[in-house]
Amino acid sequence: MFRVKCPCVRQKNENTEKKDTSHNSILSSLFQLLFREQSTSEPDSMDKKVVLITGCSSGIGLSLAVRLASDPNKEYKVYATMRNLAKKERLLECVKGLHRDTMDILQMDVTGQQSILDARDRVVEKRVDILVCNAGVGLMGPLEAQSLDSMRQILDVNLLGTIQTIQAFLPGMKAQGQGRILVTGSTGGLHGLPFNELYCASKFAVEGACESMAVLLQHFNIHVSLIECGPVNTDFLVNLQKAELGDSSLKQVDPHTLSLYEKYLQHCGSVFQNAAQDTEEIVKVFLDAIQSPCPAFRYFTSGDIPPLTKLKITEPDGLTYIGAMSKIIFSDEEQ
Repeated sequence: MFRVKCPCVRQKNENTEKKDTSHNSILSSLFQLLFREQSTSEPDSMDKKVVLITGCSSGIGLSLAVRLASDPNKEYKVYATMRNLAKKERLLECVKGLHRDTMDILQMDVTGQQSILDARDRVVEKRVDILVCNAGVGLMGPLEAQSLDSMRQILDVNLLGTIQTIQAFLPGMKAQGQGRILVTGSTGGLHGLPFNELYCASKFAVEGACESMAVLLQHFNIHVSLIECGPVNTDFLVNLQKAELGDSSLKQVDPHTLSLYEKYLQHCGSVFQNAAQDTEEIVKVFLDAIQSPCPAFRYFTSGDIPPLTKLKITEPDGLTYIGAMSKIIFSDEEQ
């Protein structure tokens, strides 16, 4: 027995099939559009890499904060910290409108433990993925002219400030099983410079602290990197605590030391005029360390190991280095 379908039923079925096909096509298009929007949208605030940087009122810290906060893919949430918030206008002017949802400015004094903890507690994400210890100060002049307070301040900022900051954020990094700690180092932490005894002492100590931590923290998937800088065109020299020729503090210093100090100041002026790097060059090295899947412990911003640093390694008795440095700075003096 044959069953013949009614034409109207056939037409109804065909219309239903067309509607189903059309409906499915619309759903498919909506799904693809939604998926594409989700895949190309900027990272959620909790998905961004959280970066906290110290010493952002000028120089390297300011430039690095601007670069990360202005990243076109908005991969980073930057907490730019500084001791004096009255200096934040320069940072805001540099980022202009590019920092929406990618940067907050926090007050933080690295010499005050409570100040560090308060800044840590104001991090909305309650975690820091990348910690950049950049705050630092200099002290230049004959050792006899340095006050105990000045010497303590250098150690408080450069050494204890760095260690206290790491100490505050380290438990969180250990708990999350990953993290990166970048520290602004200096060639003054690798070899001695005359009239910079306390500065070099503080930076030598930072080298030892970071190297010690790196051995341990690799077991927690936390990478420690030192960014070794030479002369950089920043406000460091402007903010440098420096004994000027003619200062009353130099009256007790012998004439020969003063003449050597004058020669050293001339040498520094020449170096900063002819060989100082721009902060953008330094920032590129920081980015290499931040973005590397396996960052190195030590990065030299000028490329290879500086010749004088290499000399200390190849001639471990130390005398060759001391003679070479003295000749470079005091070339017209009797050796």
